[in-house]
Amino acid sequence: MKIMNIKFEASEINVKEGVDTAMKTAKKIVKNTNETVLDLTEDILEGTIARGTEWQNVAEKSVKGGLKIAAKQQDIFFDTLDIIKGEYIRNRQRFGKLFSQN
Repeated sequence: MKIMNIKFEASEINVKEGVDTAMKTAKKIVKNTNETVLDLTEDILEGTIARGTEWQNVAEKSVKGGLKIAAKQQDIFFDTLDIIKGEYIRNRQRFGKLFSQN
């Protein structure tokens, strides 16, 4: 009977060592996975920030360009009104004759 108890105790030690080894291995795997995920997340965030900065610059240029175009269109509009006003003042009598009923 003592021989069986020794084998049983040796078997328990092997199981305990196996569990301990499996736990250490699992901890290493989880730690490595966690580090990999953190590194990957950091890379994604850095890339996102870089792309966001690029798009912000593009948007800024678009807004500035749009404002320049709007300012030029406004200048053209008022210049055209000035020209029409000048033509009307110079040709007021002629327009009056063309469009009068008498």
